Amino acid sequence: MKFPNVQSLEEISRIINCEYVGDKNFPVSGMNEIHVVEPGDIVFVDHPKYYDKALKSAATIVLINKNVDCPEGKALLISDDPFRDFNKLTHHFKPFERAATAISPSAKIGEGTIIQPNTFVGNHVVIGKNCLIHANIAIYDHTVIGDNVIIHAGTVLGADAFYYKKRPEGFDQLISGGRVVIEDNVGIGALCTIDKGVTGDTTIGAGTKIDNQVHVGHDTVIGKKCLIASQTGIAGCVVIEDEVTLWGQVGTTSGITIGEKAVVLGQTGVTKSIEGGKTYFGTPVEESREKLKQLANIKKIPDILNKLK
Repeated sequence: MKFPNVQSLEEISRIINCEYVGDKNFPVSGMNEIHVVEPGDIVFVDHPKYYDKALKSAATIVLINKNVDCPEGKALLISDDPFRDFNKLTHHFKPFERAATAISPSAKIGEGTIIQPNTFVGNHVVIGKNCLIHANIAIYDHTVIGDNVIIHAGTVLGADAFYYKKRPEGFDQLISGGRVVIEDNVGIGALCTIDKGVTGDTTIGAGTKIDNQVHVGHDTVIGKKCLIASQTGIAGCVVIEDEVTLWGQVGTTSGITIGEKAVVLGQTGVTKSIEGGKTYFGTPVEESREKLKQLANIKKIPDILNKLK
C-alpha cells in the first residue's frame, strides 16, 4: 500500500507515537507485508524468529519491538507493539469510508457494463467495459475490475483478510488496506469470496474462469487462463501460475506456488509448492500416477494378510 504522499520517518513516528532510529527526514512511501515489500516501504516484525528476515528484506523501514543495530541505508521504528501500530497506520492512511448509496458516486463504471439490482458497488471501485455484474453482489471499496468480466450472484469481492494475532483477551485482527484486482475476460461463479490484500493486491489474471463457491485468500495471485472448479479453497499469499487447473474441493496451504499448467485433481490438499506441467492428487499432494499406485497397493493388503494367516 502506497501513501498518497511520501512521508518522513519523523512524521510516521508521530502518528504511532514511537521512537525511531535514522534520519528524521528518511523517506517513507508506503507499507507492505514482507513478501511484497519494496524500498520505501515499512514492514513490521514482532517475533525474534523473523527479525533477521525483516531487517534483510527489501523494506527500508522496519517497525520492530526491539532495539537492534540499524542496517545501512535503512531506518527503524521502535514500538512495544508493532502489530497494533501497523494497524494504526492502515487506519490513518486508508480509513474506512461509510457508503451512502448502493453504487458509490466515486465508482467508475465503463461503457456497456450492466449491473443488476441489489448489487453494492463501493467507494473508488473501477469497473471496465462490457461487464455483466449479476444481482446481490458486494464489491468492496477500491476493487478494480477489467473489461468483459462476468460475475454471478452472491459473490463478494474485497472482504477482509483472515489474519489475526492471538492475545490473552482474544484475537486481534490485522486491518486490511489492500485491494482485489480482476483482470480482463475473467468469469466468476456464484457465491465466491475473494479477500482483499492486507496491504497489496489479490489478483485474478486475464481469462481465468472460476466456478461457484470458490474462496480466494488475501494477497493470492492467480495467473492467466486458469480453471478453478467448485468448492476450492485457496489460502492467502499463494501464487498460481498461468493455465493451472484446480478441480473441485481442492484446498491449499498458504504461501506456496503452483507451477504453470499444473493440474490438481479433485479433493487434493496442496500442502507444498508443486512444479508445473504435471498432474497431482491426494493429501499430502503427490503426482497422481504415484498416488494411484499407492492406493492400488493398499487395496492388496487384506489379501496379503489372508495369505500370511
